[in-house]
Amino acid sequence: MRFIKQLGIILGIAGIGEGMRYLIPLPVPGSIYGLLLLLVLLILKVIKLEQVEQTGKFLIEIMPVMFIQPAAGIIKSWGQIEEMLVPLCVMIPVSTCLVLAVTGKVTDKIFNRKEGKGRDE
Repeated sequence: MRFIKQLGIILGIAGIGEGMRYLIPLPVPGSIYGLLLLLVLLILKVIKLEQVEQTGKFLIEIMPVMFIQPAAGIIKSWGQIEEMLVPLCVMIPVSTCLVLAVTGKVTDKIFNRKEGKGRDE
């Protein structure tokens, strides 16, 4: 029963995010709005982590399964992708390294900020 309640909370917020996509005139997917809304609600402690933690962990564990259909779509579209193969082989590693570097720097800043707060208290 706990998982159903947690899933309901997550899906409800995701649904609100989808609704926000129509209200906010930006080219942002509704799922991103939902994730940001969930983050804000967790930060403001409107929703406690314990209310969504177990189902969130489960969803993260099964996430690789969600990539099977897009991978099959790529195989189906190989004729169109083949023309862009060289640019893709350059862009994918470059963008991946850029994302890793930015994520690492942001994580460093967050940890340093937390450590700094811990010393002041």
